[in-house]
Amino acid sequence: MAANLSNDLLKQPAIEITVNLGNAANELKFEPNHLELLAGKRYQLRLTNPSQLKHYFTAKDFADGIWTQKVQAGKVEIKGAIHELELKPGAEAEWVFVPLKSGTYSLRCPIPGHTEAGMTGEIAIKS
Repeated sequence: MAANLSNDLLKQPAIEITVNLGNAANELKFEPNHLELLAGKRYQLRLTNPSQLKHYFTAKDFADGIWTQKVQAGKVEIKGAIHELELKPGAEAEWVFVPLKSGTYSLRCPIPGHTEAGMTGEIAIKS
């Protein structure tokens, strides 16, 4: 898939979006919980966990419809297919990707009780 992406696209500055997994009050929610992305653009999704609980950013169908350039957390850079990220309290991660497939995808934290408490969201990719 990467071969189909032009070098020009990868040289584009990434559009930065920050999503908080929970908040300092330990509320179980994504902030924001709705993202709108454009297919063919390069994004840098900055994930932060300001809460005292661990959380997951799980959006498998979304992850299947994008090309991941890298995920970076601390001094580690991960390449290849990513389906979910776990963020421990105070953690930050950066996910650089290009959406390829338009659609609306669900986002959730699958830790027992978190999804039910409202830790869900939606990611829309428009072409």
